[in-house]
Amino acid sequence: MTSRLVGAALLLTVPSVSVAEDSVVTYHNGNSRHGAYVVPTLTLDAAVHMQRDTGFTAAITGHVYAQPLYWKPKGAKRGLVIVATESNNVYALDDRNGATVWQRSLGAPAGHNELGCGNIDPVGVTGTPVIDPAAQVLYLAALMHTNNGPKHKVFALSLGDGSILSGWPLDMETELGKQGATFSSTVQGERSALLIYANRLFVNYAGNWGDCGTYYGTVAQINPANPSLEANWQTRAKGGGIWAQGGLAGDGTYLFVTTGNTFGANSWSDGEAIIRLHPGLARHDNNTKDYFAPSNWQQLDNSDQDLGGTEALPFNIGTGGKPAKRVIAFGKDGKAYLVNRGNLGGIGGQLESVQVAGGGIRTAPAIYETATGTMVAFTNSGSSHCSGGNVAMLNIAASGSPLINFAWCAALNGGGAPIVTTTDGTANAIVWAIGAEGDNALHGYDAKTGNVVFSGNGTQMTGLHHFQTILATRNRFYVGADNNVYAFKWR
Repeated sequence: MTSRLVGAALLLTVPSVSVAEDSVVTYHNGNSRHGAYVVPTLTLDAAVHMQRDTGFTAAITGHVYAQPLYWKPKGAKRGLVIVATESNNVYALDDRNGATVWQRSLGAPAGHNELGCGNIDPVGVTGTPVIDPAAQVLYLAALMHTNNGPKHKVFALSLGDGSILSGWPLDMETELGKQGATFSSTVQGERSALLIYANRLFVNYAGNWGDCGTYYGTVAQINPANPSLEANWQTRAKGGGIWAQGGLAGDGTYLFVTTGNTFGANSWSDGEAIIRLHPGLARHDNNTKDYFAPSNWQQLDNSDQDLGGTEALPFNIGTGGKPAKRVIAFGKDGKAYLVNRGNLGGIGGQLESVQVAGGGIRTAPAIYETATGTMVAFTNSGSSHCSGGNVAMLNIAASGSPLINFAWCAALNGGGAPIVTTTDGTANAIVWAIGAEGDNALHGYDAKTGNVVFSGNGTQMTGLHHFQTILATRNRFYVGADNNVYAFKWR
């Protein structure tokens, strides 16, 4: 992220970086989803001292796919680490010792046997919640077991004590049905992060792993002040799920989302795309400024090579004058797609697309901006530019050819989503990633060179999933895992 953390969820800008001193209220530290944090004491030299904080012990129940959040009101001596699990348990933990400050059970999660397909069992909260710091409210989406089958519901909890606020939860199947949308909780899945913009809450849906049943990529716009669904956007073709962990991202004017493969589409119908949405979610289907899809979108559909595996990230590139405004997204085809943020270009309208990985890219990237370019870090199943390079850095240029340049790649045994820390926005830049579903350790790399600054010794964890990323605060890192939250410190 590149903005001050308290209040960041109410902004959709791509602003300047500030100190990670207060709260992390949304996925990857901002609505731009950059995954960039300023941590003044975490220098390259200090990184070698990274270690497990054995004084932090969390007692939680449930599998964890969502990123933990951090809430520290102004003037508070300690903060709260907020964690939501697939068992529909929500915890506020003391940031120093992991003690439970409050806990809320939302109700029974849905079992795998209630769904058409999937690879999570049970299914409760998968997507990362979001905090409204002004209202001191936590919003989250959960799949619930009910007597009438599984139901997707959206909750609002008080950050003070975890109580469910009046007027909540919303039954999304019912609310969307009132607006004429096709939506079945049995086959729709919710694994992407929630977002707040202009006092509205946005929730996104895809399908379940296995692509069973009739589902549609869906964005829901909710008015939290009068809990109700205001608007929705759906793909015109079946499928086209919004799968990315980051969900929607924004630049202060527009919302951007990626969609996956559609089914039976003879003409392009919103799948395999970067979509630019306007607040209010009005459709602009015929305006090529508002969408991009590769020219081989139908081939990608047929081979399940989703463009929607990662969120679309808006960013700027400094040029010495007016910045170049761009959006980048990565696909399961191993390509990076770079488009003009002011005009996405329609079918085949990318500025550049480059094969950057030998396999699919399914975890959220991270971005930080320098005086000479914008750097994008990502993890993958093997870089196309070096053997065993499972974490890589791209340098994106504003002009010239090529626009997408490899800066470095390095080894990572596993595949968590990376973040970038700096001490002031530019200095001591470090890429951090966890070897989720690999060595399950924490790793650090010099963001300029790719040299290892922390090899992971003594940081092995259990119960990690490849969607997981790192929560960075002023004094600690936190990683959510099955039935646990791990804390790390460097001093």
